[in-house]
Amino acid sequence: MTYENILTERRDDGVGIVRLNRPKQYNALNGALMRELTDALLEHDADPAIRCHLITGDDRAFAAGADIKEMAELSAVEMFQRDTISLWDKLTRLKKPLIAAVSGFCLGGGMELAMACDMIVASETAKFGQPEVTIGVIPGAGGTQRLPRAIGKALAMEMILNNRSLSATEAAQFGLVNRVYPIEAYFNEALKLAAEIAARAPLAVQAAKEAINKALETPLSEGIAYERRAFYFLFATEDQKEGMAAFVGKRDPKWQGK
Repeated sequence: MTYENILTERRDDGVGIVRLNRPKQYNALNGALMRELTDALLEHDADPAIRCHLITGDDRAFAAGADIKEMAELSAVEMFQRDTISLWDKLTRLKKPLIAAVSGFCLGGGMELAMACDMIVASETAKFGQPEVTIGVIPGAGGTQRLPRAIGKALAMEMILNNRSLSATEAAQFGLVNRVYPIEAYFNEALKLAAEIAARAPLAVQAAKEAINKALETPLSEGIAYERRAFYFLFATEDQKEGMAAFVGKRDPKWQGK
């Protein structure tokens, strides 16, 4: 499929890459880009050859926010009818891990997109912020919900209510970012992480991702019950038999995703 606002790549190591490609607009997230992004990720998610997703922007900006020009004159009813934000819900339904490689501006909707991913690898130049109050609104694509879960209530309040931003180092310190690298290395390091995950048992990785997400959404007892069922279910897979046989036989496993 041909896209106008993103670039896609399928790699032999099992990583599917989606690159935001509106450089003149600092990869601002308009409706067209979000539709293309979700379509591409869902297509990759359905491809058994792809086992891990990686999304990125460019060195200047992962995404500087939503496209304000697109929405500035819209009414509440028009925003409700367009409901572009519902596209974001599709990201949470991806079965395979989703990693964000972030450099430069990661603000507003861009930060919400990064937080919708499972992991974030950042360059030293990355700047994270939720500046929506400066234009009279609030985060609308999960920022007020995901940010407190990631960094705690107090700091989330300061960022959302008073436009505090975080450097890449601060973001790592507060648990928002997994790893920070020099700008010339961050993308390759994110790709390396994605390839490592793609090389692991696919069904186990997907089950583990879903179980971890349950931990953020359910009481502990329900999460434990879900984890246990997933654990037992994996004993019905060929990969479990292969993985344990390889361990006993002291050899590398050959995963089939079955």
